[in-house]
Amino acid sequence: MLRRALKLLAALSLFTLAGPAFGEPVEFFQVDGVAYDETVPAFEAQAGYEIGQRPVRFSDMVSYLRGLAQRSDRISVETIGYSHERRPILTFTVTSPDNHENLESIRETHLKRLEGRAAADAAPMVLWINFGVHGAETSAMEAAIPLVYHYAAAEGPDVEAQLDDAVMIFTVVFNPDGHARRIDHVQTFWSYSDNTDLNDAAHNMWIEARTNHYWFDLNRQWLLLTQPESQAWIRQWHKWKPMVSADYHEMGSSSPYYFHPGEELRRNPLIPEQARKLARAIGERHAAFLDSEARLYWTEEGFDNFYIGKGSTYPQINGSLGILFEAGAARGGAVETERGLVETADNVRTQFRTALTTIEGSLDLRAEITAYQQEFFAENAREAERSGQAGWVFTAEGDRERAARFVRLLNMHDIDVIRLSADITVDEHTYRAGASYYVPMSQTNNRLIRGIFERFTQFEENIFYDVSGWTLPLAYDLDYTAVSAREVRPEAQAGPAEGVFESAPPPDRASYGYVFDWSHSYAPRALNRLLAAELMVRAGMEETVVATTSGNVELGRGAIFVPLARQEVAREEIHAIMETIAAEDGIPVHAAESGLTPVTGRDLGASRIFRALEEPRVVLAYDGGLPRYDAGEVWWTLDYRHRMPVTLVKKEDLGSLDWDEYTHLVLVGGHGANEAPVLDENLTETMLGWVEGGGTLVATRGSAKWLQGEIANRANAGAPEDAVNGGETPEDEAKDEEAGRPAGSGPERLDFADMSLRDAKHVIGGAIFATDLDITHPLGFGFADRDLPVHRNVSFTLERPEENPYAVPVQYADDPLLTGYASERRLEEIGGSPSVVAERLESGAVILMADNPVFRATYPGSEKLLMNAIFFSSLIDEPSGDYTLPGRVP
Repeated sequence: MLRRALKLLAALSLFTLAGPAFGEPVEFFQVDGVAYDETVPAFEAQAGYEIGQRPVRFSDMVSYLRGLAQRSDRISVETIGYSHERRPILTFTVTSPDNHENLESIRETHLKRLEGRAAADAAPMVLWINFGVHGAETSAMEAAIPLVYHYAAAEGPDVEAQLDDAVMIFTVVFNPDGHARRIDHVQTFWSYSDNTDLNDAAHNMWIEARTNHYWFDLNRQWLLLTQPESQAWIRQWHKWKPMVSADYHEMGSSSPYYFHPGEELRRNPLIPEQARKLARAIGERHAAFLDSEARLYWTEEGFDNFYIGKGSTYPQINGSLGILFEAGAARGGAVETERGLVETADNVRTQFRTALTTIEGSLDLRAEITAYQQEFFAENAREAERSGQAGWVFTAEGDRERAARFVRLLNMHDIDVIRLSADITVDEHTYRAGASYYVPMSQTNNRLIRGIFERFTQFEENIFYDVSGWTLPLAYDLDYTAVSAREVRPEAQAGPAEGVFESAPPPDRASYGYVFDWSHSYAPRALNRLLAAELMVRAGMEETVVATTSGNVELGRGAIFVPLARQEVAREEIHAIMETIAAEDGIPVHAAESGLTPVTGRDLGASRIFRALEEPRVVLAYDGGLPRYDAGEVWWTLDYRHRMPVTLVKKEDLGSLDWDEYTHLVLVGGHGANEAPVLDENLTETMLGWVEGGGTLVATRGSAKWLQGEIANRANAGAPEDAVNGGETPEDEAKDEEAGRPAGSGPERLDFADMSLRDAKHVIGGAIFATDLDITHPLGFGFADRDLPVHRNVSFTLERPEENPYAVPVQYADDPLLTGYASERRLEEIGGSPSVVAERLESGAVILMADNPVFRATYPGSEKLLMNAIFFSSLIDEPSGDYTLPGRVP
C-alpha cells in the first residue's frame, strides 16, 4: 500500500517530469534477508531511469551488465555471436573466483560426468538461463539485469555456496534485434501520462517485435539453426551441455504466471518421464515463492514438450532439464487486465525470483539431477546396442551443397558425421563415396539423432502446440536410410565430415559460351548474378549434352546457357562473373566450344529448347493479415540466401505501385481457406490485369486458395447461376459417416469437456507429406527425382483445373503422410489433390502453392519450387489442345 501511495503522490506532483510512475528502484528487486554490497552500482544510477519507468534500451543493458562483469571477480562475459543487425549476443558466466580460475577443467570434468566417467560431485553443477528469445517480451529480457546484479552484489554464506557449487551461464539476449524493434516502438508512442489501456499504440507491437530481423520466431530455431542468433547460442550450449536450462517468455497479458513441467500427455516419447518429475520438483520452489506472495500461477496445462526445436524442449532431448517460464505481458510498460494492473517491473521481479528458485531447486536436487543425466546417456548407449542399427546414411543426388548444409547442421548439434570412402548399397540404392555421409548411432546424444531422422505418425494425443512432424532429412529432400554395421563397414568410413562449402574449379575461358547445371543449391543465386549484370541468358527446356573444353557434359532441364554472341558486356567481365559463380556459389561452370550438340534437335541455338530469361523484379507483400512468419521466410530465402533484391510492400500500399516496374508478386497466406478476402475487389482486378499483361503471381497457403476462387469467379462472371441443390454437402456427409450417424441426421450431442480434443482432430498443425513432382515441368527443373517431401499445415485442398491437365506440376501422393499427425479424413481429402497449380493467365502466370515451400527456411528441397516459380514462370506454356471433351483427358 505504501508503494502505491508513493506512486500516486509522484504522479500528482507538478515537478515530476520523469514519465509514467511504474519504475522501481534496485531495492524493489533485492531479496529480503540478503545483504548487498552498496558499492555495486544499481541500474538506475547508470542508466538514469528505473526498470519499468521506460523500456530498457539494449545498449543501456549491455553497458551496465558489462560494467558489472568488469567490477566483479564472480562474473565473466563473452560475446558468442551477433544478430543480423550486428548486435552482440552475450553470455555471462557466474561462479566463484576459484571456479573461474579452473573453468576449462570444470567444463571438461562436467562433460566426463555426463557419461559416467567422473563422480557426481567432481565438478560444480552447470546451469543455463536464457533471456529474450522473443523481442516483444519485455521482462524476459530485463530480468537479466537484477539477476546479474544479484550475483555481483549479494553477500553471505548462501550466495557464496551457490557460487561454489554451480557454474551459471546467463545468455543475454537471444534476440537483440527484436527487442530493439520493441523498444523503438514503445519509445515512439511513449507519453508522460500513465496510459494502461491495452488498445493504446504503445502496447500494440506483439507480432512485429516478437521476431528477429527477417521475422523468424527464434524459439523455433533450436533445431533448425538457419539464423545467426541460434547458431551462436547453440555452440555455447553444447560447449557446456548444462544440467538445467531455464527459458523465459511472456504471454497474453491476462494470463497468470506459468512454469513447467507442462502437459502430462504431450511429451515427446524420446524424453524420459523422469525429466518431467524433476522439473516438477524444481517447480515446487517456484510455487513456494509465488504462494508466499499469494500470486496466481499455473503449471501443467497448455504448453507441451513435444516439438524438440523449442528452448524448453531441445535441452530435454539432449539430457538436460528444460523449464519454460511465461509471465502475462505488461506490453508497453503497464496495462489494465481482468486480473488487475500488470506492470513490467513486477514481471521482471517475478522472472528474476524464479530464476533464483531454479538455481536453488537445481542445487537442492543435485544428486537426483546428476543421476538422471548419467542414466540418460547410459540408456542412449544401451539403446544403440539393442536397436541393431549402426546409424544412418544420406546423400543429395546432384547437389552436394544441400548434403553439406545438412552436415553443417548436424555438426552444430554436436553430432559426428563421417564421409563415406567407398560406395555402399542399401535396398538397391547406392550411396556414392565422396558424396554420401554416415551418422553413427553410438554417440552421446543419439536421442537427438533419432529425433532428427526417425518418423512419427502415431500419437497419444492429437493436440500440438507446434508442428507434429520435423524429420529433417525429408525437409532437406535427401536420400537416406538406416544401416546396419554389416552394411557400413569401417573400411567404408573415411573420417569426420565438416560439411564445408566447396568452391568449384575456375572455369576455362570460353570461345562460344558458358553453361552450368540447375541442380545446384545456389544455381538461382548464380543466375541472378548474370541477369543483374544485364547478360542475355537462356534456360534449357530439355536434357542435353554440350561439347566443352573438358569434354562432353550432360545437362539437365533448366541448365543455364550464356552465349558470348551479341552480349553488351565485355568477354573479360563475363568470365570474371563465371569465376565468381564457381568460387562463391560452388557451381561447376563449363566453357562451351560449339553450339552443335550430340543430341538431335537440342543445339544451343534452338529457341524452342533454350529460351530467354529476364531479370525478376519481385514484390513481396506483407502485413494486413498476411502472416509475417511466411513473408519473412520468403524474404530471407531471396535476400539472404540468394542475394536477390526483393521489394517489401505493405498490403495496404499495393494499390499505389507502378505495377509495370515489377515482374513478380509473392502473396503469402495463412492457415484458413475461409478467411476474409486477401485483397479488396478493386485491387484484385488491378492485380489480375497486371498478370494478364505479363506479370507472375505466386500465392501460398490461404492466399492460394482465395486466389483460385477469385479467378474462378472472374471466369464465371455472367454465366447462368447453377441451381442450388438441397441436402447435405459432401463435407456434412463425411462428418455423419465418421460419427456413425445416418446421412442427414445432423450433428450429434457432445460433452463440453471433449471440445479441445475434437476441435484439434482434423487440424494439421505441421506435418510432412509426400508429393509426386513432374520434373519435366519448369517448376520441377533441377530436381533429381519425382519424390518431393513438403511441409503442410493447412487443411483445405486446391481445386484441380478442368481444362488443363498439365497445370498440376506437384500432386500429393495417394497415401501422403510421411511424418507427423493428420486425421484419416484429412488424408483421404488431401491424397491425390494438387499441391501446386501453375497456369497461364493471358500473357502472365499464376502459381498457387497449397503449402509454404520455405517453411522456417528449412526445406531446401521444396525451396527450389519457389526459385523456379520466380525465374522460370515465363517458360510455363499453355496447352493448345481441347482437353475437356470426353475421352481426351489423359
